[in-house]
Amino acid sequence: MKRPVFVSPAEAAEMIRDNSTIATIGMTLVSASESILKAIENRFLTEHTPAGLTLVHSCGQSDRDRGIQHFAHEGMLKKIIGGHWGLQPRMMELIAENKIEAYCIPQGQFAQLYRSMAGGEPGKITKVGLGTFVDPRIEGGKMNERTRQAPDISEILTINGEEYMCYKPIPLDYVIIRGTYVDEDGNLTTDEEAMQLEVFPAVMACRKFGGKVIAQAKYKVKNGQLHCKKVTVPGVFIDAVVMCDDPEQDHRQTHSFAFDPAYCGDIKTPVSQSDVLPLTIRKLIGRRAVMELAQDDVLNVGTGIPNDVVGAIIAEEGIGQEVTVTVESGIYGGIPLGGVDFGIAKNNFALVRHDDQFDYYNGAGVDVTFMGAGQLDADGNVNATKLGKMPTGAGGFIDITTNAKHVVFCSTFTGKGLKCSFDGGKLRIDQEGSLIKMVKNVTQISYNGKIARKKHQKMHYVTERAVFELGQDGVVLTEVAPGIDLQTQVLDLMEFKPIISPHLKEMNPKLFCEEPFGLKELLK
Repeated sequence: MKRPVFVSPAEAAEMIRDNSTIATIGMTLVSASESILKAIENRFLTEHTPAGLTLVHSCGQSDRDRGIQHFAHEGMLKKIIGGHWGLQPRMMELIAENKIEAYCIPQGQFAQLYRSMAGGEPGKITKVGLGTFVDPRIEGGKMNERTRQAPDISEILTINGEEYMCYKPIPLDYVIIRGTYVDEDGNLTTDEEAMQLEVFPAVMACRKFGGKVIAQAKYKVKNGQLHCKKVTVPGVFIDAVVMCDDPEQDHRQTHSFAFDPAYCGDIKTPVSQSDVLPLTIRKLIGRRAVMELAQDDVLNVGTGIPNDVVGAIIAEEGIGQEVTVTVESGIYGGIPLGGVDFGIAKNNFALVRHDDQFDYYNGAGVDVTFMGAGQLDADGNVNATKLGKMPTGAGGFIDITTNAKHVVFCSTFTGKGLKCSFDGGKLRIDQEGSLIKMVKNVTQISYNGKIARKKHQKMHYVTERAVFELGQDGVVLTEVAPGIDLQTQVLDLMEFKPIISPHLKEMNPKLFCEEPFGLKELLK
């Protein structure tokens, strides 16, 4: 039986050849193979090899410092094909400064593309991405000028008279994965990982193209000690294993924790007072957003405001039994964390594989998704993927918003410097933001309002001072916060004139007070 070799991080780095295509599996810092990634970087910095690499990754994989930030060197990287770079400032700089070619594929399509590649299919065929910046007729997911003249990585197919996106296969030379336990035969488990991710499909995709699989593990055990159902990747598919000698630094469960059993489901912990958030602009927006929930809804929370506050608000308001929270990483239930720890949760009741989660999002679709946003225009188009010069990428945004029954965008009304306070159930603008977010045309189409209207998808855009709804004739202003002047603090700060609902009303004053606002009663 074929067995992998056990090697040092430096020996693993020596396996990588110039001009190779490497897939890394992880999300934020979860499952980041730091020992291996650091060794590859060190080899490049000392020997100028491996160079000319193409890096492939479905999720954002960094905490602003570690993870695939180790590849963010001009010359080391020639091309990146990824899902999200919001926590990778050096990578975004390389893209924005045209120092590498850069393509974006929606995260869920990417995770499932590995499955298509593994099975020898012609690509991942889907409607996800049509009419957005990843559509080859718009931008083709090309994130800078350098990539504009490069070949397309997707195409439009017509099947039975309907248009579909086809994301093309990406031949892989290497895939780098991480696990918890490995036995002498190389059988690998992921017991302590905070996500299941798409480890096995990516391994199979790599093997399909004759590539090599390199794994990092935390503990080595004797043969026969691993339960067969807990083995994520059989050792026959792994070429080399690196044992991490400093798990505290290089095999962290996530950015904030070297290891916490609550985040891999080993234990449940009580909800503490620290889980109750103080009233801020972000919590206010989240409060108004969750008023769109109904009894028994299954919801999704995206990065930004939703993941930072929605789970905590649901816990504080005591409706955890009335609705089900999901996160794109595969989480069901519990209290998700946000920021650099996006994608993990404690007290969740299920944790499925990343690519399997998108079968739900891309198929039946969630009842409600809460998503961050940066711009809105008169057609209902939303930009959440390219804010300023920094190209953050799609993440799971396009996948989830395409098929959700109800999309609720969460954003401040203006940006850059906005300061607000709350007084007696009213909102006061202490300092106006200098950045207009209600624009004539969005910088990049992340969500296509015309397509949403055509299929009668329900959509709200919630800010701290105004709530908008997407109607058949365009964007409709439906609510204004108490204490806000409609003309000077809303309409005069928009580049387009919204349709004003004949039933325009004030937002619920209870939203602007510290104590719980009674969401449980509203659900009834």
